[in-house]
Amino acid sequence: MEYTNSQIRELIAEHIHNQDDRRMLSLRLIDGMSFEAIGFEVGMTTKTVRKRIHKGEEVLFRHIPG
Repeated sequence: MEYTNSQIRELIAEHIHNQDDRRMLSLRLIDGMSFEAIGFEVGMTTKTVRKRIHKGEEVLFRHIPG
């Protein structure tokens, strides 16, 4: 099933409680930014960004009906 950007934003807002993680997930899932670009944007290493986004995606995927 395809989700609209507004649906993805709602899922992120509802299930991701850390503000930085919400921003990074939005930049990745909605804006399609690379891990490297997100790291530059938020002032974190690419490794940290990748880890936090993957953890956030796991949370989101648990809440997607399927």
